[in-house]
Order: sequence, then C-alpha cells, then structure tokens
Amino acid sequence: MEVAAALYSHRAAAARLIGHHMGMPKTPALATDCVIYDRVGRVLLVRRKYEPFKGAYALPGGFVEIGETVETACRREVREETGIDIGELRLVGVYSDPKRDPRGHMVSVVYLVRLPGEVTPQAGAAAEWVEDWRKHALAFDHAQILADAEELAGTLP
Repeated sequence: MEVAAALYSHRAAAARLIGHHMGMPKTPALATDCVIYDRVGRVLLVRRKYEPFKGAYALPGGFVEIGETVETACRREVREETGIDIGELRLVGVYSDPKRDPRGHMVSVVYLVRLPGEVTPQAGAAAEWVEDWRKHALAFDHAQILADAEELAGTLP
C-alpha cells in the first residue's frame, strides 16, 4: 500500500486541487457519429440543416448528454435523425483534431453498424442512402472517417 501511495501521490494532490481550488477543467465537447452500411454497401448520410456545413452530407450523430454513455448517445442520435434503431456498435475510432469543427474543439467517438436487411429512413428525415459518398462534399472530417470505416469494414467478418 505504501508503494502505491508513493507512486500515485500526484493523483491525490490533483484531486485536492480540482475539488477545492479549481472547478471542472475546460475540456473539448464530446460527440458521437455513426457509419451505417446497408447490406449492399450503401452508407446512410444526413443533410445538415444548420451551420456549419448547412446542406452538406454528414454522418448521423451529435452530442453526448450528461449522464449518457457514448454508445447510448450514438443510438439515440441515429434514431432521432433517421428513425432507425441500430444494434451492435463497432468502434471505428476517436477523432480529436482541435480543428475538425469550426465551432470549437469537438471530440467524436465514431461507431460502425451494418444493417442486416433493407431499412428505409423515417419519412421527413433528412437521411438517405448514398452509393458513392466520394462524389459528395461531406461535413467536418467525415470523408476521413468514412475512409477509415471502409478499411475497418473490410476486415470484419
């Protein structure tokens, strides 16, 4: 126990500083995005309704709410934006470039989902299946995310 206390003494000191003298540290906003493929390889994209990138295609996603896991937020955002309920999530990566969003530093945890059957986005949703996303201008760093997801999807069973 003495060894652990000696090795991690900085943690107790940091906890005291944060708890008693500093408030919560200023950190990036946390978001989640989802790459959704149908059984023929199309990707589900949404048209952004607001700036930045108003009118551009983007992956379904959004901010994680306080008290919510990233996985739950991902499923919620997909349901809200497309009307589709998704199942198993596979991690694509964490995207944290401070310049990825012009509104400020946003970190996105990105997941991949393959839908087993034909699914139609909810009527009125700004979502649509896209065969070749490379032909379109995408918001944020979503082109890089899709390229990474395609590489990952090729290695999945």
